[in-house]
Amino acid sequence: MFPQIVRRLGLMVFTVWGAVSLTFVILRLAPGDQATVQLGPEAAAADVAALREELGLNRPILVQYLEYLGGAVTGDFGESYRLREPAMTIILDRFPATVVLALTATALALAAGLLLGVLAGRSPGRLVDRVLSGITLVMQAIPPFWSGIMLILLMALTLRLLPSAGSGDLQHLVLPAVTLAIPFTALVARITRSSVAEVMTEPYILTARSKGSSERAVLARHVMRNSVIPVVTIVSLHIGTLMGGAVIVEQVFAWEGVGSLLVNAVGNRDYAIVQGATVLFAVVVVTMNLLADLLNSWLDPRIRTEATA
Repeated sequence: MFPQIVRRLGLMVFTVWGAVSLTFVILRLAPGDQATVQLGPEAAAADVAALREELGLNRPILVQYLEYLGGAVTGDFGESYRLREPAMTIILDRFPATVVLALTATALALAAGLLLGVLAGRSPGRLVDRVLSGITLVMQAIPPFWSGIMLILLMALTLRLLPSAGSGDLQHLVLPAVTLAIPFTALVARITRSSVAEVMTEPYILTARSKGSSERAVLARHVMRNSVIPVVTIVSLHIGTLMGGAVIVEQVFAWEGVGSLLVNAVGNRDYAIVQGATVLFAVVVVTMNLLADLLNSWLDPRIRTEATA
């Protein structure tokens, strides 16, 4: 197990370095720069040149990259020119709101997705399976921005049950969390359905039934434990997609998280915010992948055996 963790940690460092480097390159290749955006299109060329020199944008790209990489190692991404505060301080202030949104959406998706998946997987090919499979297929195809707008029209404007935008309390959390959970629920349900249907045909399930175990006991003790392994993997791998979806959802619902901060920073060429937020997301993704590997090893002894072989 220990060598596996060491290998995974090395891969995590390499992945984060790749995200850091790719973000740096993309920002420098994008049209315009921070000095032009900050001074506006009508600014004199001399003023733009002076600001570029002050910000260090006129130095060789390699020098800028090495300075940026050195700061990233210590968590120092510079100061946001718009907000006049250290970038990482601003990002970490917004990060709890994004975590709350992502965890709530994940909890909703797991609860609904596991239930739908088990109901469909218990009766593969039957009417309930076909109906639920069709519903989850539609749910997975709906883009979050569209479902978010539809929920606003229905729940906020028509029924007036929930606020349409904002953040800070449970009522404001409901709509963005449900919006973010809809495609994730469909994914969990489809994976669970396939896993349950496969496990139900295993010989040890027939043995448990022949011993007189009730259907509920078979599901709880045998089916769910073995079916949940691919679900754990999918959930961890989907964290990156969930964070990406949170960027859109936070904009739709004016949720004050890292996603909305990142969108505004990209539009204003606020390099410090963009780079810091990207690195934070990369660290979250690779950490969740590592935790998923460890959890899978605990759930399935065969994985531990292969890792130590």
